[in-house]
Amino acid sequence: MARLATAIHHVHRLRQRAPYSTRGRGTDAVANRRNESNWQQRTMLLPEDRSEEYKRYPMVTAEDLRGRKERPRRVKMLMRNFIEDSLYNPHYGYFSKQVVIFSPGEPFHFPLLKDEVEFQDILSRRYVEFEDALDAVAPSDTRQLWFTPTELFRPYYGEAIARYLVANYKLTTYPYHDLIIYEMGAGRGTLMTNILDYIRDFEPAVYARTRYKIIEISAQLADLQGSQLMRSAAGRGHADRVEIINQSIFDWTSPVPSPCFFLAFEVFDNFAHDTLRYDLKTERPMQGVVLIDEVGDFYEFYDPQIDPVAARFIRVREAATDGRYKVPYPSTKFGRWLATNRPFAPNLSAPEYIPTRLMQFFDVLGKYFPAHRLLTSDFHSLPDAIKGLNAPIVQTRFQRRPVPVSTPLVHQGYFDIMFPTDFRISEAIYQAITGKLTRVSSHEDFMRKWAFIDETETRSGENPLLSWYKNASVLYTV
Repeated sequence: MARLATAIHHVHRLRQRAPYSTRGRGTDAVANRRNESNWQQRTMLLPEDRSEEYKRYPMVTAEDLRGRKERPRRVKMLMRNFIEDSLYNPHYGYFSKQVVIFSPGEPFHFPLLKDEVEFQDILSRRYVEFEDALDAVAPSDTRQLWFTPTELFRPYYGEAIARYLVANYKLTTYPYHDLIIYEMGAGRGTLMTNILDYIRDFEPAVYARTRYKIIEISAQLADLQGSQLMRSAAGRGHADRVEIINQSIFDWTSPVPSPCFFLAFEVFDNFAHDTLRYDLKTERPMQGVVLIDEVGDFYEFYDPQIDPVAARFIRVREAATDGRYKVPYPSTKFGRWLATNRPFAPNLSAPEYIPTRLMQFFDVLGKYFPAHRLLTSDFHSLPDAIKGLNAPIVQTRFQRRPVPVSTPLVHQGYFDIMFPTDFRISEAIYQAITGKLTRVSSHEDFMRKWAFIDETETRSGENPLLSWYKNASVLYTV
């Protein structure tokens, strides 16, 4: 992959960054139109000047593109809308069309395993067997296969969540209110099944008052969750307690005044972000805009006019943290002077990715779920992220191998764009918007408190439920 162009063009106070191509040039262009996964970054040192197209092309949003079956051209859009469209467009989005969730089959019996090495060996073998079975039916070089802790540690992970829910329900609203659970991004529905199985088997009085509602943006995954529920007699027994709502949480308009728990596991990492770069002399932020030209190539511009959503995020973060947060440039005036006076130094900072969609999620919780208690887990750090503050991993999978790239400006729908969560900042913003108190713990500490950890301990004393996901944290309302 070529590096970002070092030159910055001044275009009517806009600043243009490097271009990216979704297909080849010349004699290969026709062939590449037949193979949309052939994405590459153009190897140009100086980007073409696209200021005239920037003036002409309309600004669109991910909402505007929901009904489109073809990827847009001759438009410009804020980075958060580009990411949202890439991941969630109903017709070509990553989660709508590409994702397959791995299931390891029978639960692992950890006390029978020698150590973590044996667990990894068995997991690797099951992973290959799972994909071999998929290829036997429908071969694919571009299948996006991934797994979650819910699947790996079934049912122990879900049972730990169930114990947390039951204990806190009994301490707060039982027996005056039902136990209402909302889950967002439920994958295959495994967490739902494990939670309901546990409550039915060990807390029958609570189970009689339990209602479980899944909010799922992907029609494909909503169908999978429904089939998972009906696959076994045990699952079918939960059917009258479960509702699967196929819509985006950001389209939610119905007030839920009743006390409820809201679960969001590995959801924040795929929320769309905006990009900011800062003028190194003035510290003024500029917002990232993606231009898509007539052949589907991408060009990145930075505009000093910040849109209302990003501007509000900047204000809320400033107030919630009392101004204590990281920035992608030297914090001292002397440091900024040094940064701008190096040979060939850029006059804009490295990018900062701000979780504007996460802020809007907190808005929905505060407005429509005023009595909620949030329980969420996600990654506080990610390896091999692209350049920038709070920057994502951007990668696809080709012929069963991961293919990382260095930019989020990629062929829409073929790449996962996965962000780390700054839990200190997110917690402060959540508290400011909802007025609720919270705690943050490590994944290991949370599981030590709520899981029966002897069930996931190998003969060597190693415990994958505790040692895996060291880069994950848990945030919950108190």
